[in-house]
Amino acid sequence: MTQFETPKQSLSGLSIETNAALLAAAADVVLVIDGDGVIQDVAANAAELPVTGGERSWIGKAWADIVAADSKSKISRLLKEGDIDSKPVWRQINIPALRGTDLPLSFCTVPVGPKGRMIAFGRDMRAQSELQQQLIDAQQAMERDYLRLRHMESRYRILFDLTSEGVLVVDAKNLKIIEANPAAAVAFGESVRRLMGRNLLDCVDGASRTDLTKLLDAVKASGKPDETDAKVSSGRSKLTLSASMMHEEGGELFLLRVASSQQPQTASGSAIQAALVLRVLEQAPDAFVVTDNSGEVLAANRAFIDMAQLSRPEQALGESLDRWLGRAGVDMNVLLANLRQRGSVRLFATTFRNENGAAIPVEISAVSVPQGDQTGLGFTIRDVGRRLGSDTLTRHEMPRSVEQLTELVGRVPLREIVGETTELIEKLCIDAALQLTQDNRATASEILGLSRQSLYVKLRQYGLGNLGGEDR
Repeated sequence: MTQFETPKQSLSGLSIETNAALLAAAADVVLVIDGDGVIQDVAANAAELPVTGGERSWIGKAWADIVAADSKSKISRLLKEGDIDSKPVWRQINIPALRGTDLPLSFCTVPVGPKGRMIAFGRDMRAQSELQQQLIDAQQAMERDYLRLRHMESRYRILFDLTSEGVLVVDAKNLKIIEANPAAAVAFGESVRRLMGRNLLDCVDGASRTDLTKLLDAVKASGKPDETDAKVSSGRSKLTLSASMMHEEGGELFLLRVASSQQPQTASGSAIQAALVLRVLEQAPDAFVVTDNSGEVLAANRAFIDMAQLSRPEQALGESLDRWLGRAGVDMNVLLANLRQRGSVRLFATTFRNENGAAIPVEISAVSVPQGDQTGLGFTIRDVGRRLGSDTLTRHEMPRSVEQLTELVGRVPLREIVGETTELIEKLCIDAALQLTQDNRATASEILGLSRQSLYVKLRQYGLGNLGGEDR
């Protein structure tokens, strides 16, 4: 800490008020402390500090009593180490704020008179503290992102190594192999370590290099994936190389999928897929049945057995599906006729009777699949009782569309359908008249050729209009 060269000459004649102004301007907060550590006076070079009662409330209190518990030891050291000739030591003191986190202030002390009196200069550290917190938050965010990237890289590496399909990552500039998984190494008859860093063209024989070069140039120019066949340089095996482009910050990369041209592997993959499809159908929540062209059951999943209340799956085999449908001899004939004409049926509404005689509302979707000289029929049967309600098939609310009316054919007598159609048309006409007259019921009744009393009856019947208002 440097001192003035000639303080007696340069600072002589300053009044008490001038000295007080200088001290107040020297820091954000200035405290006058007596020998017992009690605050005698306070000056602040900013707006009132966010502390309970303001900084003026500190006068007459011990300095150690206004700070947070973790700063009391620092106050003791500041009161002891004040020396006019020594370099001031700044210590951060935390003071409980009116709300939120503690108020950070950095203090140093300078003795100014007899009986241990000293001046404590304080700097407001809120801006620095906020910057530090932002830095910590940014660092923690970077660490979380880095950890997330590490986890993503680990998952990528596991998938990359365990996939049965060979994969190569090649630098588009020099065609050097950057990444290779074990499946690709097996396809080329090399180890992963020996493939890394090699030129891709060196891994195929001479006759295949021209085709591979043309493939890579075309993919790079168009950006669209393409494939070609190539022979391995270390043997006679033939591979199919499928190339696509990837763009990274460091440049462009080729992603090559390596597949053997041998057919047994493809057949094995198809068998695995077929077995998976059968397992899915067996465990599907909707009933699924396969029948012959006449409707006799050839196979049924667990959901169908449960819906029919059968004890064993064998009880369904050889039986006609018509045995469980709502209207014997009707629904099955309709389904078979539509399958012969169109090949598929969607959402056919009927009922399903289980072995106990209970009727369940269902929707049936079916498809006809030819297989050689025979034709198989697949039926998906979905229980819609919860969706439609238990009394859907016996008590129908008035449909709101023509599609809903047509769905009732075969489920409701024609007389009821005609009655509901009449009500539907009547409701639509009244609604259109109200919209046309902007809800003027007097004019609407004239348009419809009804008396106002008859119109009000129909409005109440169909729940149309605002009957709580005044008659117009």
